Amino acid sequence: MTEFEVDGLKITLPDGVVGRKFDNSETHGLSHCMKAVDIIIEAKDATIFMEFKYPDNPGAEEKRRDDYINNFLSGSIDRNLILKCRDTLLYEIFSGKFEMPIYYIVLIEGKGLEPKHLLRRTDSLKKNIPLLGPYGNKWKKTLIQECCVMNVAQWNKKYPNYPITYC
Repeated sequence: MTEFEVDGLKITLPDGVVGRKFDNSETHGLSHCMKAVDIIIEAKDATIFMEFKYPDNPGAEEKRRDDYINNFLSGSIDRNLILKCRDTLLYEIFSGKFEMPIYYIVLIEGKGLEPKHLLRRTDSLKKNIPLLGPYGNKWKKTLIQECCVMNVAQWNKKYPNYPITYC
């Protein structure tokens, strides 16, 4: 069993599942020109790129918390989330690690964020990553199998073997 703590949240991976912190200078090495997701999980049948956002983290400043929620609701953070996915994907492809379906999950936990807000961000990411190729046609090779913006409760329901808790 492996655990990772990111931004006041902790994910526990079961035995046999490999995870690595990606958004740090020791593992990424190109943070001056490429964005990175927080963690990459390598399961038996899929790779999951995970970005953690917890503006309600007890250690966060109130103004920063409010600003983040407002930016989330307005969609102004979408570009940053898209670049994190794309740059991580490019990094992994050029490192020779692109072998199985990739899922991009943005996990956000914040007061006032309802499922409809998460769905809105999910729709925006799906459109702008893009999951489909030109004119809405499928790519010959799928880059990102699926992307989703969800909260801790939704994650724990969908992925009970990879529980996320508060630190």
